[in-house]
Amino acid sequence: MDQEVGAVRLRLFALTRSGTVLQGSVGEAAWCRMAVERVPLPAPEVVTLPFKANPDRRHHIPKQQHRVTNSAAYDAALRQRGSLTVWFTDAAIAAWKAEPRTTRGGQPRYSGLAIATALTLRAVFRLALRQTEGLIGSVITLLGLTLAVPDHSTLSRRAETLEVAQSRPGSAPVHLLVDSTGLKLCGSGEWLLEKHGTQTRRSWRKLHIGVDADTGRIVAATLTTSDVDDASQVGPLLNQVDGALASFTADGAYDQDGVYGQVAAHHPEATVIVPPRSNAVPSDTATTTPSQRDQHLQDISEHGRMRWQKVSGYHWRALVEADISRLKRVIGDALRSRTDRRRATEVAIAVDALNRMLELGRPSYVRFA
Repeated sequence: MDQEVGAVRLRLFALTRSGTVLQGSVGEAAWCRMAVERVPLPAPEVVTLPFKANPDRRHHIPKQQHRVTNSAAYDAALRQRGSLTVWFTDAAIAAWKAEPRTTRGGQPRYSGLAIATALTLRAVFRLALRQTEGLIGSVITLLGLTLAVPDHSTLSRRAETLEVAQSRPGSAPVHLLVDSTGLKLCGSGEWLLEKHGTQTRRSWRKLHIGVDADTGRIVAATLTTSDVDDASQVGPLLNQVDGALASFTADGAYDQDGVYGQVAAHHPEATVIVPPRSNAVPSDTATTTPSQRDQHLQDISEHGRMRWQKVSGYHWRALVEADISRLKRVIGDALRSRTDRRRATEVAIAVDALNRMLELGRPSYVRFA
């Protein structure tokens, strides 16, 4: 029920679908992070596993190469993401004004749809609140509409309590890929810090995301302080996943009993694919009732870590690192909001915008070397 209004055709897919993106491939993101872990020498009777296969000659292992098989369609999708043509539907125009409230208190002027639209434009184009107010006002003026424009103070205040609805298409079991990254908080710039120093400590927040391996969509996200353990957010991430869970894949930081317990409590049939630590040992019941972790240890001992990664599908975890890279390149690596609740809304808006961009088109890769 799309309607073209005025001389300019604004194209906001469900009001917010524009921007640019560079989609990373599996090969580009798969092995971009390496770590060296120092562990104490084990006891003579403890058999340890290699942390990395062939650590003394890994630099000779060639990088995988992939070729895009749908280049024409993917190029068109990238151009479409940068399009500045937008339209407003009749339903969007009718829902721009807030519904009259029946309880005590002030009457809101703008609906959640209007606030979410403005905040999405702010996230995609990396604007300040006043520039966002000017952009949405110019869009409405060019369309010849008589809609009111939310001011920057209203946008900041309503972001504190805005609920962002995430679309969750599909009913197939989800193969969840989990990882975390850091987002800087707004403050002194890097040049100012290097030139003059700073009187305050630099701080950041930790973003935990869960990605559907089949669709590439971010289906779960939480924002915490920097001192929160990654494994403690497994439960909150699983609470956001609708439907069945086929597998849970994460890196070695999630090799904890609590992670296996949380996955088993939410989805008993799900497979946990987490690499054991370098000094991991089997449990006491490994010979009678082996757990999933015991089975991983046995497979690595018999066939090697690289073989285990290929057979278990652990290498698909590179997709969540690609999504993290895409988020930081498209949206940015810093949070602009000043309070934790507004930062959580900012992250939810960014996740929704990235998911909408994926609907325009994704590349298909084929490995040739």
